[in-house]
Amino acid sequence: MQDILRKLEEKRAAARAGGGERRVKAQHEKGKLTARERLDVLFDPDSFEEYDMFVEHRSTDFGMADNKIPGDGVVTGWGTINGRRAFVFSQDFTVFGGSLSEAHAEKICKIMDQAIKVGAPVIGLNDSGGARIQEGVASLAGYAEVFQRNVLASGVVPQVSLIMGPCAGGAVYSPAMTDFIFMVKDTSYMFVTGPDVARTVTHEEVTREELGGATTHTTTSGVADGAFENDLEALQELRRFMDFLPASNREMPPVLPTSDAGDRVEPSLDILVPANPNKPYDMKDLVEKVVDEGDFFELQPDYAKNIIIGFGRIEGSTVGIVANQPMVLAGCLDIDSSRKGARFVRFCDCFNIPIVTFVDVPGFLPGTAQEFGAIIKHGAKLLFAYGEATVPKITVITRKAYGGAYDVMSSKHLRGDVNYAWPTAEIAVMGPKGAVEIIFRADSDDEAKIAERAETYREKFANPLVAGHRGFIDDVIMPRDTRRRIARSLAMLKDKKLENPWKKHDNIPL
Repeated sequence: MQDILRKLEEKRAAARAGGGERRVKAQHEKGKLTARERLDVLFDPDSFEEYDMFVEHRSTDFGMADNKIPGDGVVTGWGTINGRRAFVFSQDFTVFGGSLSEAHAEKICKIMDQAIKVGAPVIGLNDSGGARIQEGVASLAGYAEVFQRNVLASGVVPQVSLIMGPCAGGAVYSPAMTDFIFMVKDTSYMFVTGPDVARTVTHEEVTREELGGATTHTTTSGVADGAFENDLEALQELRRFMDFLPASNREMPPVLPTSDAGDRVEPSLDILVPANPNKPYDMKDLVEKVVDEGDFFELQPDYAKNIIIGFGRIEGSTVGIVANQPMVLAGCLDIDSSRKGARFVRFCDCFNIPIVTFVDVPGFLPGTAQEFGAIIKHGAKLLFAYGEATVPKITVITRKAYGGAYDVMSSKHLRGDVNYAWPTAEIAVMGPKGAVEIIFRADSDDEAKIAERAETYREKFANPLVAGHRGFIDDVIMPRDTRRRIARSLAMLKDKKLENPWKKHDNIPL
């Protein structure tokens, strides 16, 4: 008995030591925490329960038979984050460079299977050199097993990836299938093929950071949802982020206590929209003044800035926010913003999170770049996502809602539950000047006539009353009352039940 206990403790000590003091020191010198230090920050104190600490690889080739470390380069298990259960795998770069072996993959698959069964989020802390070359196809099979779990878990439990080191080749596809990806600046990167391959095949000279660093993926590609300064900030922000999400698709989002009254009025919103219809304003001001205590967790803030997405709370309950941003491209929808918005709307619908949409959209961005880039298909993604969603949907039109973009942005016609407009709202096929220049093309050179007719068009169509007459707008509200009206609508919609026709799955225009 004592001999077994001694051997167990030796194995535990070896697992905790990871790749040894030298490699741990190298990890720290890069400004990175070790796999276990990360778990200490992420989880509540003394809540982490580790699985498979004693697992070792089964490879015998290339001298691997004599090179085994308990845990095999990944720490797996579950714990609580602010009292709520979550499963995790944390790759250990100090052990075989965090490379994925067959046994390493089996550990990840085990906690993913468990998470699906019990209904709890899966968090991946990725820091890996990729497939373990010494194992050949067995490591590739391991990746595919993980990918299959990502697919099965999608829409069942939230999946979050935190990239905290290298993530290259086949390793990138597991994070790509998760719901959210966060990165750490300067120490993490993601790419399918690295700089050396790019240099050989396309003769491009590019660094790892330029090709797949946090800045690239949060500003240019849109692969990542956010980037943080260091490991510590990333893990602390991840704790905050998880508080917005339900544990699974079988649960409602968590409700947090708040001292911010649901009927709070915000008089400053009455002057948010400028008198000049062509002058921009910051839609984030509206979002932050409507949500509880101004606490808004924005996603992809540096990508497709013409649309804002993220999570906030109303009376303590999580809501997903989608809003056009007039400060960028006048709030037009384009390829990137459509993809960004559609992905977020679908996540909210998967996990019972009501969607609040703030609309100020003059239309879709014109031009050959957009048309050749398939704006038709990409714009349809956002339209499809809103039309498919069965969660409570509340829409507030603040100013412009023109053309097809009006339809797309959670209109009454896409089963919007409650649709409000501010008195400044203009709901029409297009702007008054453009409309009369088409209707009265013969008088297009007469500026006085065009201006007069534009004003007539504005009075007849470019206001919320026509839409109100037809029931497309449920009420015209004062901006100061926006939070109160949203809060009341959410309370009314709490027990909403709506089901789409039975299908194996839909066929969104990818």
